[in-house]
Parts: sequence; C-alpha cells; structure tokens
Amino acid sequence: MLVKTYGSAVYGIHATTITIEVNVFPGVRFSLVGLPDNAVKESQQRIDSALREVGYKIPGKKIIINMAPADIRKEGSAYDLPLAIGILTATEQISCDKLEKFVIMGELSLDGSLVPIKGVLPMAIQAREEGFEGLILPKENAREAAVVNKLKIYGADNISEVIGFLKGDAEIKPTEVDTRAEFYAHLNKFPHDFADVKGQENVKRALEIAAAGGHNIIMIGPPGAGKTMLAKRIPGILPPLSLQEALETTKIHSVAGTLEKDSSLITQRPFRSPHHTISDVALVGGGTYPQPGEISLSHNGVLFLDELPEFKRTVLEVMRQPLEDRTITISRAKFTVDYPASTMLISSMNPCPCGYYNHPEKDCLCAPGMVQKYLSKISGPLLDRIDIHIEVVPVTFDKISDTQLSEKSEVIRARVEHARQIQEDRFKDEEGMHCNAQMSSKLLRKYCQPDEAGNALLKTAMEKVGLSARAYDRILKVSRTIADLAGSENIESDHLAEAIQYRSLDRDGWGG
Repeated sequence: MLVKTYGSAVYGIHATTITIEVNVFPGVRFSLVGLPDNAVKESQQRIDSALREVGYKIPGKKIIINMAPADIRKEGSAYDLPLAIGILTATEQISCDKLEKFVIMGELSLDGSLVPIKGVLPMAIQAREEGFEGLILPKENAREAAVVNKLKIYGADNISEVIGFLKGDAEIKPTEVDTRAEFYAHLNKFPHDFADVKGQENVKRALEIAAAGGHNIIMIGPPGAGKTMLAKRIPGILPPLSLQEALETTKIHSVAGTLEKDSSLITQRPFRSPHHTISDVALVGGGTYPQPGEISLSHNGVLFLDELPEFKRTVLEVMRQPLEDRTITISRAKFTVDYPASTMLISSMNPCPCGYYNHPEKDCLCAPGMVQKYLSKISGPLLDRIDIHIEVVPVTFDKISDTQLSEKSEVIRARVEHARQIQEDRFKDEEGMHCNAQMSSKLLRKYCQPDEAGNALLKTAMEKVGLSARAYDRILKVSRTIADLAGSENIESDHLAEAIQYRSLDRDGWGG
C-alpha cells in the first residue's frame, strides 16, 4: 500500500514542502532514499523504539521510503514523526484518510514523546501558501507556528496523541495566538533606560542621530567611561518593530533555533553582543549545513561589537560586504542561501592597548607608535563603513553623584520616531528602503544636496582631514539625518559641521 505524508525542509529562511512516499512489499528490508543525511537515516531506530512504547511496531516487511524532491538534501531529525505516521498507515496498523490535509513534523524520543524542532515559522508560512489545512508538530513549537493565520496548528506531546487525532479517536485543540495582541503587549518593555546615564550628553546626541538614521557608530574611550552601558540602551530609543519586521526577525531566529520555549513572536529589536573570540562563520553565518550568523540574528536590530580591535582581522573583514549590501549570501557547490542582514552596527574600542590615550587625568603608558598600530587593527575600508565616530570621556564625580535623572529613553525615542517617519515618507516609492543609512548614490544626489556654503565647508574638510569618497557619502547621510531631527527640509551648514565632527578617526594624525 502506497501512502504519502507531507513534511517540510528549511533552506535559508524559506521552506520547501517534502512529500514522503512509503510503500510496503513482501520481504525484510528498510530503505530510505531521497538524499537523507545521517540524522534522517538514524530515524529508523528512534521510530522503532517510539512505536513499541505506544503499542505499535515497524513490521518485518520490505519498506521503501522516498523523500521527494529527491534532489534536495534532507537534514535533521524533524522527519521522525511524518516517517512514523507514513509507516503505520502504509502497513495498515492505523487507518487515516486525511493525511493529505496536514504537514507533519517532529523529532521522536525513544519513549514516543515529541522533541521541539527548528524552523517552524517558515514551515507554517509555506504550508498555508500551499493550501494545507493544518500543521501537526511538537506542542512546544505550537505558539511559534500559530502566529500564521488561516492555518490550524495542532501541538502534541507524544506520538500516541497524533495517532489518535489522525484516526479520529482523540481531539487536539488547535493552538491560537492573537498575533496583534501578542505583538503590542511587549512592544515597549526595555530593561535599560537612558535616564540612568549621568553626563555623556554629546555621546547621547550621537546615539540619537545613529538611531534616527540607522547609522553605524563606533565609540572610542578609556575603560569605565560607559561605552557598553550606553550601547545596551540603544534598543530603547529605536523605533518599534513593525508587524512585518517582527515576522521577518522571528523567521530568522526560528531557523537558528534561538527562540525561547513556548514563545511566539519577537516583539523587540534584537540586540546581539558576540564575544571577540567569535569565528567568521559564526558571525556572518555558514557551516556545512548553513545557519544564520550573528549579523543575521541582529537583523532589524543592533549588533554590538565590544572592544572591536580584539576581534580577529578575518572576522572584521567578512563584515564589509554585509554592512554595505544588508544581505549575506552563503554559496555551496550545489546551492546558495541568502540571509537578510540589515543591522545597525554599534562598536566600541579603547584608544590604545593600555586604554588611557587622550585621558584627561591618567597618562598613557604605550610606547611611541602603539596607538596607531592598535587602531590599524581595524582596516580603513571597515572604518569607512562606520558613519559616526564619537570619543567617550570619563564622567566627572560631580555628574556621577548628581541625583537628577537624565532625559528618558521614551522622550528620545519620540524624536527618533518622528525623524524615521520623515524618512519613511521620503522613501515611500523606494522598495525595501526605510532610513537614511540605506540611501544609494543616486538618492544621495537627490536628497542630500548641500547649499553653496555647505559645499565650501565639505571641500575644506575633505582637503584638511583627507576623507575618502565613501566618508564623503557618509557625512551627507548623517547630515541628512541631523536635518530630519531638526525638522529641516534642507541640509544647512551647521548640520554638515556636526556630521563632519563625527569622523574622529579620519583626522590626520589621530593617535600619532
């Protein structure tokens, strides 16, 4: 008897429906074809143990299973459940006439219980697009899949519940999630607030500009100046995720398996802070079976690289293309995977190995040339891609001991949201463009034309500081954001002057 069940395979952040064909003949043999990896091949032992625990078995017959399309590699243990259901139906141990209505996925434990799997959200989206009635999967993944409407999500604790449901002997109540209510319930809850930061008004201003335009920023300062503390508060001033951005972000985390247990939708912008010992593959993604890296996990959010010069040179260099193109392409001999990587890079560094170059009170202990050598660990092309360079100086005792609270994050966020709305209106005809940092050269010419006085100022800065053409573009983008925050339609000279001063590391002789 030939039986078909349906599963799903995830490639990148998209899913492909897999048809599992099970046929039974006289004889004694178990054959699994269709490019299964070792984890799929080992499913026979898990299925055999799980079925025996619930009163069934793999009979001693010739069983041939084909996983179509046969030219796509099937990876992981999530096919255990559809394979088991296919075997039971094909060997007539259970009778079910509605298998074609469901996509079934789940890993089996030896006792028959279902283990959570990765990539459930793309699977649910694909199942709905192909007209399936429902998705059967482990209960712990049910809320994650239930954010997809017009698809019934059935979460089960073990295989016996699934068998009973398919036979019609038992009922599994569909999991329902009010996506919009879930989304808005946790939208503006942040653990850190700028009100706790004493002093550092110039740095707060730079971070506000960065948040308003989606610009990359690097903070340079001695140990204890507050660089990490400031960076952790940036998500609190970024505009809230839109529902579409939340779904896109959740898809990436679903594929990577980083969603929390029984979670449904990511409602806050990601903040990722990898350690400086990270490998280049872990940062940008890849591996034998490609997975998204930290730069994709921070999509629509913040990637914070603390102590930037301590990262390996190769790790920093592989970021250059994703920062520019906002997508990462991982190529293999037989396939190519694309992951989105539209992230805001926040980085920090000490000015020198000892950390006290340019300190107002402490002396730098580094040998001559060490400051420049330390800075040279970060390549010029990477620094060019960082729009704002800001020096962070230690806070004085008077400001630390001041009991008066600083400006709250929600007040700053209101200004940022207003500036972002101006940008949304400006780029409404540009697909996939939401902020000034994403502007192309064509759009720069259209929206960032300074007046005559501004051009003279830029010419002087280019000649004296020795800025590159890319740095010139970055200054125009930042000045456009400063003008948006000020509610100005045109870029004024003072907007350009402020943007130019945010190129500290471009100055001739910095650290010399």
